[in-house]
Amino acid sequence: MKKKPNLSFWSLWNLSFGFFGVQIAYALQSGNISRIFRTLGADPHSLSFFWILPPLMGILVQPVVGTLSDRTWTRWGRRIPYLFIGAAVAVAVMCLLPNSGSFGMQSVNTVLIFGIVALMLLDTSINMAMQPFKMLVGDMVNEEQKAKAYSIQSFLCNAGSVVGFLFPYIFAAVGIANVAAPGIVPPSVVWSFYIGALILILCVVYTTFKVKEWPPKEYAEYNGDGSSDAADATSPSGALKADASSGDSDANWITLLKNAPSTFWKVGLVQFFCWAALLYMWTYVVDAVAETVWNETDAASEAYQVAGNWTGVLYAIQAMGSVVWATVLPRFKNTKLAYAVSLALGGLGFALIPFCPGQFLQIVPFLLIGCAWAAMLAMPFTFVTNALQGYGHMGAYLGLFNGTICLPQIIAAICGGTILNLVGGHPSTMMIVSGILLVAGAFCVSFIKEK
Repeated sequence: MKKKPNLSFWSLWNLSFGFFGVQIAYALQSGNISRIFRTLGADPHSLSFFWILPPLMGILVQPVVGTLSDRTWTRWGRRIPYLFIGAAVAVAVMCLLPNSGSFGMQSVNTVLIFGIVALMLLDTSINMAMQPFKMLVGDMVNEEQKAKAYSIQSFLCNAGSVVGFLFPYIFAAVGIANVAAPGIVPPSVVWSFYIGALILILCVVYTTFKVKEWPPKEYAEYNGDGSSDAADATSPSGALKADASSGDSDANWITLLKNAPSTFWKVGLVQFFCWAALLYMWTYVVDAVAETVWNETDAASEAYQVAGNWTGVLYAIQAMGSVVWATVLPRFKNTKLAYAVSLALGGLGFALIPFCPGQFLQIVPFLLIGCAWAAMLAMPFTFVTNALQGYGHMGAYLGLFNGTICLPQIIAAICGGTILNLVGGHPSTMMIVSGILLVAGAFCVSFIKEK
């Protein structure tokens, strides 16, 4: 197996630049979906159920995308076609979803069902567009540069997040209406999705023209799983074969999981607690901020919509804090310690949200949450892709690893209403639940063994 060459900074940058546009879309989704459904008429106690379908689709679609891209070769590459298709679908859905209440549907339930289906398609397409960027790094970047490559992805991810989170606040500030008739999403949010969709497709087109993937033979020389992947890439009927090191001649997903390195599962355990915590943040934080700072729970009120915009600002502050913390992480001599400390700081941030009644006091907990977000973006994939060297089928494994992001969200969404009742029905208290989950994730980092 040949050693992958060192890439220039701009080559690493181009591999991940489209992540900027994808993350704008993802930020608009995570920052506004609960606000949109509350505006459409959803009850807070059932709010988490609206988040079940997106990760469920992700856990089904991502392994398919990973496996198919392992076996694909076109004139545009193996990963980029899936990136482009995912982005195109995301753009279409981003223009439909915020208008769910504007299509003349008479029943609130019908509006909510339309919104659920649109959210499912949006999350699936965003993940379909996002996953190829991680695969491209795994395919083309050597082990010495992988941390740098994922750090660039982290920077672009957070830069896109800042832009996406701030859009509703900025558009409201320049005069676009921030309130609308009951059951209608405010224009400030609708236009945020329109502009985000435009930026997404432009970024993906840039990546399509700038990144040239290795053809099957050259890919095989650098990645050590050449005979199987090269055959799969050139033959539509080629069966997915296991790497020789696994000892299996025919590898389906179950076989791949059985042969996965222990690091795959241990990082997955950490991921479980982290992504469950984030699911509760996305679901309840607008209500938590509105309740804590504005003492408001009515989604139709102007104060609630103001709280929604301010939550976007807080998300942006979280992203900026993440960028700063990402520059601190490499200074830790022990990567596991850096990971655990970051998650613990994020847990503290979540727990502080209900105890910061001032609008600007909320900045402190979100800066702390940004520390956890920085570690979650880069470190899991660094641990896992390093552990997977020589296993082959990188795309399939990373698609399967996406289950450690999706499964905890599904479980958390199913349990959300019950937990909300157990903590007294206050969305702000759910932030303490998120804090406890992140601290549990920090503890589980100790189980990971570095190579």
